[in-house]
Amino acid sequence: MAWNPGTYNKFKNERFAPFQDLVNLVKIKPGINVIDLGCGTGELTTKLAGYLPGANVLGIDSSKEMLAEAASFANERVRFEYSTIEEKMVAGKKWDLIFSHAAIQWIDDHETLLPRLISTVHAGGQLAIQIPSNHNHFTHTLLRHIALSEPYKTALDGWTRVSPVLDIQQYAQIFFDCGSVDMIVYEKAYPHVLQDANALYDWVSGTAMLPYIEKLPADLKQLFIDEYKKQLNGRYTCSPVFYPFKRIIMAATF
Repeated sequence: MAWNPGTYNKFKNERFAPFQDLVNLVKIKPGINVIDLGCGTGELTTKLAGYLPGANVLGIDSSKEMLAEAASFANERVRFEYSTIEEKMVAGKKWDLIFSHAAIQWIDDHETLLPRLISTVHAGGQLAIQIPSNHNHFTHTLLRHIALSEPYKTALDGWTRVSPVLDIQQYAQIFFDCGSVDMIVYEKAYPHVLQDANALYDWVSGTAMLPYIEKLPADLKQLFIDEYKKQLNGRYTCSPVFYPFKRIIMAATF
């Protein structure tokens, strides 16, 4: 997908809180090899390296736009690489820490994905992941509702994005089945107070809306956006808008 770093960074303060909660679960060991899956603009990858003395950290992302921003954060212990998560999982290298902040929700079939990730963790190493679990919130269900109305349904051939995110019990079971000796898995709602419905649109336009806009033909893109904005403003008529955003935080040692 064509990510827009400027749009994404409008809410970087709100996105920092779950990152910090995830970092708090990381076991600090000196000189470890770390991979950050879906590093985005690289700013948080560098912050992660700052918590890990002597660590070598590789941030990967499949967005060239994001990696262009990340280049300025590279240093002697932090580097960035263009790659998909799937490609890295079959590259044969193992890691002391696999870290991922809001990325694997874009990859299907977590029942298969998580064991594959775990197989690339060194014995005694750790997997630490944060993923949004807000797919049943109105902001997301509205996207699917509009996509199933005409003319979008025909243009998309009936497609809507189905979230691959599981519930926390399922993730805990996967960790157990894969030999976890220590795990923490929980879901948390982060309270965001946004100025109005337009600010809520700005949030969604930088993430959940992207797959729909990418798939629609050029003559329907703006119409889809306008319809979404219209219904969003019809739902959220007051200012400010309270937006509780749910995320799953999990870490396990193997």
